[in-house]
Amino acid sequence: MATAQADFTARAKNALQDQNLQSALKKARGGFVDKRAKALLDLPDFEALRERARRIKDHTLAHLDVYLTQFEQNVIANGGQVHYAADAAAARDIVLQIARTAKAEKIIKAKTMAGEEVSINEALEAEFETVESDLGEYIIQLAKEPPSHIIAPAVHKTRAEITELFDHHHHQRSDGPLRETPDLVNEARQVLREKFLAADVGISGANFLIAETGTMTLVTNEGNADLSTSLPQTHIAIAGIEKLVPRLEDASTMLRLLARSATGQQLTAYTSFMTGARRDNEVDGPAAFHVVLLDNGRSRMLGNEFREMLRCIRCGACMNHCPVYSAIGGHAYGWVYPGPMGAVLTPMIRGLDQSKDLPNACTLNGHCQSVCPVKIRLPMLIRRL
Repeated sequence: MATAQADFTARAKNALQDQNLQSALKKARGGFVDKRAKALLDLPDFEALRERARRIKDHTLAHLDVYLTQFEQNVIANGGQVHYAADAAAARDIVLQIARTAKAEKIIKAKTMAGEEVSINEALEAEFETVESDLGEYIIQLAKEPPSHIIAPAVHKTRAEITELFDHHHHQRSDGPLRETPDLVNEARQVLREKFLAADVGISGANFLIAETGTMTLVTNEGNADLSTSLPQTHIAIAGIEKLVPRLEDASTMLRLLARSATGQQLTAYTSFMTGARRDNEVDGPAAFHVVLLDNGRSRMLGNEFREMLRCIRCGACMNHCPVYSAIGGHAYGWVYPGPMGAVLTPMIRGLDQSKDLPNACTLNGHCQSVCPVKIRLPMLIRRL
């Protein structure tokens, strides 16, 4: 059996020789980095915000038991249910059982990195028709590939490759004319609209969980998450326990950092706050609302020297500025979380023996720490591993 190091080396070499991937990475690198830099020029107090966010996350992690209890109480008070999943297998079992109880046949999914972490798609697809609604995730679902970036999961795909995928899956043909990007987007929109309307269960992640109100926050640029969570009768949100923040005001601080760090926007096109199940006087929203809180190694991190990695808000800035990620892309890392964040999270969740190559695939240039919106000392953590 090949070693993890040999697997990583082979994937990295293949990535360096893949001209389509290299072209896509070059284009994405300029877009993410340049847009972030420009966004920060319009926010003079960015460094003060970073420090405030660091304090918020550290305070929350130090009192996580208190805020988890408060969040659960408020979710229940608003007609929802909270489920605790110790590991990936438990999370899959919980989601499957909720879907079975709902007598679901069709499931629509918004983008969720926690869902990727627990391999929820593979479990769902064995029993239910399951469709991704985020355009990038939908593309890689058709291609049967994992995401290569946590913000832009299909960043490695060319327009020609996406045209070929859509021809095969939408038109049952092997080839057709190369289509422009707006045409591909409209085609996906038409296909997915039917899936939204027919879905029995909607699944999403959560960018932040607000303890004082039991609210979950979702940010997207497509609006797909709103449709995935408001149209089906049952909504299941999957999130790591570290996504808690104490107050709505704290979530506001995080949101001001997240979009600027991820895509260079002041805010994403859609920023949604969802609290519990549909009330009697409301015209839309789920009749049943469930939050699956995922541990999967996070409690262990709370008690060791890698605790500050739990501040991570999944913006992707560290990988966008990483020369190694920029050279080989996400798939070379072999799991859900690539780049500097993956060099720490993957060993913490899956074990260092399975991923010892990742911390060593680092130049220790320090860019990741300098751009992290919550001041995670990534080079230090990587050196420790």
